[in-house]
Amino acid sequence: MPEFTFASPFSWRYGSDEMRRLWSENEKHRLWRRIWVELARAEEAAGLVSAEQRAALEAAANNTDEGRLAAIEAEIQHDLMAAVRAFAEQAPPGGPIIHLGATSADIEDNADALRIRQAMHLIEARLAVLLHTLAGKALDWCSIPVMGFTHLQPAEPTTAGYRMALHLQDLNLDYTNLRRERLAVRGKGFKGAVGTAASYNTLLAGTSLTAPELEARIMASLGLEAFPITGQTYPRKQDWRVISALAGLASSLSRLAYDLRLLQSPLSGELSEPFGAWQVGSSAMPFKRNPIASEKVDSLGRLVASFVDVAWQNATLSFLERTLDDSANRREMFPVAFLAAEEMLITMERVVRGLRFDQVAARRTFDRFSPFAATEPVLMAAVRAGADRQAVHEHLRELSMQAWAAVQEGKSNPLPVLMQNSEALLKWLSPGEIARLSDPTSYLGTAPERAREFALNILAELDASEE
Repeated sequence: MPEFTFASPFSWRYGSDEMRRLWSENEKHRLWRRIWVELARAEEAAGLVSAEQRAALEAAANNTDEGRLAAIEAEIQHDLMAAVRAFAEQAPPGGPIIHLGATSADIEDNADALRIRQAMHLIEARLAVLLHTLAGKALDWCSIPVMGFTHLQPAEPTTAGYRMALHLQDLNLDYTNLRRERLAVRGKGFKGAVGTAASYNTLLAGTSLTAPELEARIMASLGLEAFPITGQTYPRKQDWRVISALAGLASSLSRLAYDLRLLQSPLSGELSEPFGAWQVGSSAMPFKRNPIASEKVDSLGRLVASFVDVAWQNATLSFLERTLDDSANRREMFPVAFLAAEEMLITMERVVRGLRFDQVAARRTFDRFSPFAATEPVLMAAVRAGADRQAVHEHLRELSMQAWAAVQEGKSNPLPVLMQNSEALLKWLSPGEIARLSDPTSYLGTAPERAREFALNILAELDASEE
């Protein structure tokens, strides 16, 4: 961490060293050299480059001198041409043919596509670990009843595992989407200044290779498909799709973090994220146990989402064959978006793995509010017995308001007793029927079974994909 100049927290605080290396200047320059070597190799096959020239480039390909490159760039104000000159200095026989026929984006965009694809693979691997962990919680808690909330108000019973399965489903959709977008990543190929491949067409005239054949040969060696149609760059729509997929993941992770923050509040106290023995919660209040991990996830999620607009504008405002006003922000957008998304995954997996479920607190909330859920089955049973649906609904509403008043005074919820003593309800239902219908644990529907089945299916799919 540089101590006396500005440094992005993503250069040391958030994300993994592996992701940082992938988005480093050194890795970018290494990939540029790899692409120049493959270009020279293809042009050698066409008789335009000698074996000695190609071999010289290969020998120096991994010996990047970042200091020399930076010095040249400071002088000429062009990063790619600085890299060309630095490479040429290290490989004199090959210097005259580096970048032959190419434009900057032929090198930069293919390197970007390779890095984007690898970064997405790292994100998928992290997400797979989180899916495993979250599926385990859904299985462990699939039958534990808790109070469900809509509009942040008590609604009907659900289970702790079913609630986890809601988030598991969202994140599994993200997993599928990220994989689809990774497999769809394309490079620019080698099409020159405006995408027509005119430079290569001229260069290769009278040789054994055509421009499309040269491009196909190089892209095959890189293991990357090319867009069939480009301007100077590959379509920036691809950037928007990739960033949108990351933002979708960030949305799911943020929603999970928000739910965990709500459930960690002492007003509920149902869950708590891991808290270290020596962890400090507040500089002013020694007793605090703030949900800082979940809060960090939500903070980073906002940042990832903000890049969608940047990528949209880059794609939309790329006038004619291209403009350069996307270049500066892309240097920040991709590394930060990927590192932020990765940090969110690392943090959330640790939180979910260490989640503590307080059954006493959950039961306290459940006992306080779950009797209200009995109004729906009692209503349906009375109507089936011949009652007027609207009249019974109004009567149950009046009884519920009486029960709410008692709950707000700190008393036990009296609604089951009120219903069992109601003459209006006893016309249609016996006290025993009302008591049976008032048992909230009998009103979980198919939540336990579906949470369990869904979690098992996700685990099976993940195991199959790893084989």
